[in-house]
Amino acid sequence: MDRRQMCVANVKYKKPTPDDTKRAKKLLKYLTYRDSRDGYVKQRAGVERWVDHGMGGSVGEIAQHCDDLRSDHVLMFSLVINPNPDLTAMVPFDLRERFVRELTESVVEEFFDERGLDTGIEYSYVLHHRNSTDPQSPGLHDPHTHVVLPGTVFDEEHGQRVPLYFSQNRKVNHIEMLHRVTEREMGVLMDRYVGLDWERRYDDLDAVRAAQLAITEQPAHGTFETDDGVIQFWVGARHTDEQTSAAGYYCTVEDETAEFRPLLGGLKHDEAELLTRLLHSEIGGDFDTLRRLADGINDMNMAEREALFADVRRLDFNPPEPERTLDFDIDF
Repeated sequence: MDRRQMCVANVKYKKPTPDDTKRAKKLLKYLTYRDSRDGYVKQRAGVERWVDHGMGGSVGEIAQHCDDLRSDHVLMFSLVINPNPDLTAMVPFDLRERFVRELTESVVEEFFDERGLDTGIEYSYVLHHRNSTDPQSPGLHDPHTHVVLPGTVFDEEHGQRVPLYFSQNRKVNHIEMLHRVTEREMGVLMDRYVGLDWERRYDDLDAVRAAQLAITEQPAHGTFETDDGVIQFWVGARHTDEQTSAAGYYCTVEDETAEFRPLLGGLKHDEAELLTRLLHSEIGGDFDTLRRLADGINDMNMAEREALFADVRRLDFNPPEPERTLDFDIDF
């Protein structure tokens, strides 16, 4: 796999201005009480959201430390560490929170160690549980962390705090270093939590998805209209992860590439393939019919779905062989 896709690690900062100080406090509150833009987290007594490594364990403490440890140009840095949901799905569910916490701490500490900051750095982080918004695989468990760093760091050589920088120039590229450390630590933890074959398993999943996408090389199954024009579509399936698939359609998007849009999720692999063949055979190229049939299946209860799949498995989707007439013209 492309190791640059293993984990996202992004850095932003707030300035020590009155406006950015207000924004920083709003950000800390948002990170404390939300798991996502729409996911409110109910606070429970005795359960701390923030993991304190020197910057505090509450909004007030972290805001105060940011103010106390700011530089002339930076009030605080915020770092997001977000493992690829496809890889997170390989980690047993009950271990994922520990996995992401350990990844966060190892990335922060190894990154500053590689920068030569032997004294370390103060930081605090909060873990968020959300579902992915990837239109091809919506709803995948997507745990990630938000890390708060101060604007200064203690320099042992000078015996005082000095401004913390994330430089990007020919001499040193701290962002590239951060990505490199993140990829390395992610690989180490995947080996330990998933097994040494995790990369092969990911490549196998990617290969299956590529084979499923190849249906778009065939004539389109139909078209539908949008505000941007007429869009071609192909009824198909896509592996969501190693255990489940979705049935839906592929369609052309930007730059004439094709992407999958699920209509029925949480299916076994063979169920998804069966449904796509059924839907393709029933819709006659009409997109509205495709959506209506998919909605009907989604509305079925478990018993109705089992009966449907039992019936579908008995169907023969292969076109009948054309009858051949034997016409021999032989002279004796």
